[in-house]
Formats: sequence, C-alpha cells, structure tokens
Amino acid sequence: MTPAATTPSEPAPTPPALHPEGTATENLPLFAQVVDHVWSSGNRAEGRAYIDALVAAGFPRDRMQVTEDETTVGNPVESLQFSVAWGDAECLIGQIGPSTGEPVTAVMPQLAEGRCLIGSTRPIDW
Repeated sequence: MTPAATTPSEPAPTPPALHPEGTATENLPLFAQVVDHVWSSGNRAEGRAYIDALVAAGFPRDRMQVTEDETTVGNPVESLQFSVAWGDAECLIGQIGPSTGEPVTAVMPQLAEGRCLIGSTRPIDW
C-alpha cells in the first residue's frame, strides 16, 4: 500500500489587525477592510456606520471626522468622507458615494490643527 501524497497547505493569510503604535500605512489594511465591510452592508451611505465600525475595530473615536450624509436640501451626498487622525502627521481617509464608485481609502498628511478633512464636518456625538 502506497501512502497518499500530501501537499503542504498554504498558511492562512493573517487578517489585518490594529497596530496602535504603528504607522497609518501599517493600519491602512484594517481601515480598508472595515470600510469594505460597511460598504457591502445596507448602511453603506451612512457616515455613522463607518464611524461605529471603525470604533469597534479599535480606532480612536476622538481622532475621527465625518462629513454629512445629506446635502443642505436633504438629498444624499455624492461623496461621503470620514477619517482617523493618526499620530501627529498622518490621516487614514475613506471616501464613498456615487462620485467615487467603489470605496477609496488612503493615507494622507494631516492638515492644520490635526484635522484630516477640509470643510465642515458633523459632530460625532453619539
């Protein structure tokens, strides 16, 4: 009797994880995964859903910004942005909406006063 041939199995890929002491670039894979997960849900057009999911993944709420879900006349926005300021110089930024197609995530430099997004943002007070 001949032993069955076996092939070594590939190790399972390591899922993205939060690296609190790491760089924004090191945390981008987890940020992007969270964004993709919310994008594939029924809450894809709600800024709060992205903020809540990022908080649940361990990102610090007090370092976040999010734009409004609706225009001043009550229509859905063409582009919704959210961010996490990381360290003293970087931001993890996400953008979704009809104007972008699929979700976009990136690491960008922080703006003045530790902000990540230009223009007005809504309070994260929930």
